Amino acid sequence: MQSTFEKLQQLQDILSKKFDLEHEIHEIPRALAKKQELLNRLKKSYIESNEKFETTKSGLLELKRELAEAESLREDSEKKMDVISTQREYEALEKEIKSATEKEQFFRREIQKEERALEEMTEQLKKDEEMIAAEEQELKEENEKIQAESESKQVDLNQLLDEEKAIIPGMDEDILFKFERIIKNKSGLGIVPVNNGVCTGCHMMLPGQFVNDVRAGEGILFCPYCSRILYFGTQDELTDVVDDEEEFVGGLADLVDDDFE
Repeated sequence: MQSTFEKLQQLQDILSKKFDLEHEIHEIPRALAKKQELLNRLKKSYIESNEKFETTKSGLLELKRELAEAESLREDSEKKMDVISTQREYEALEKEIKSATEKEQFFRREIQKEERALEEMTEQLKKDEEMIAAEEQELKEENEKIQAESESKQVDLNQLLDEEKAIIPGMDEDILFKFERIIKNKSGLGIVPVNNGVCTGCHMMLPGQFVNDVRAGEGILFCPYCSRILYFGTQDELTDVVDDEEEFVGGLADLVDDDFE
């Protein structure tokens, strides 16, 4: 069984790295997707702004056409003033001229307002075009970077897969399946030593007979609390566990002292 435990410890390191790499490779495109989403929103906003610009431009042309008509009507009415013969005709023409003049003034105000709006839109559209171009360039560069990063991680992953294949021949498939699930669910820690009757994975006290069974090392035993595989560790391994626990407790003590200062 000692050979099996050693293989599981080696496999634990490989699987932990493998799962981390698989997660990283899976997450890599998400950053790109967010940038693409931002670019799509910018383009959509630009299209809407451009449509509004075209509508405003068409409206401006219509206002200029109506201004020209009002000017023409006023000029025609002014020319008729020279040939009228009655007061009634004079009053009617005067009314037409006044109405045409008011329309001219209205259209000129509206034209000035729309021309200012067009200038602002033109400036904003130019800024949007520059922003879109910059985002497209950044997206392209990010895509190339991500592609290179993904390929590099895939190379590392393939190497880990080869190492995994070299270790698992002859090992129980059911144990391997459970072991992989444990590592995925337990932050890369699937096999841990027993220290003074305690599982060093979850720090729960184990039943005495169960500890004796682990010490005997005659089979694969799982912690009844955290499901990790247990083995009776060497003195060096137990010393490392104690050091880690002391560092952890010491860190907590510092935090407690800081809180009461």
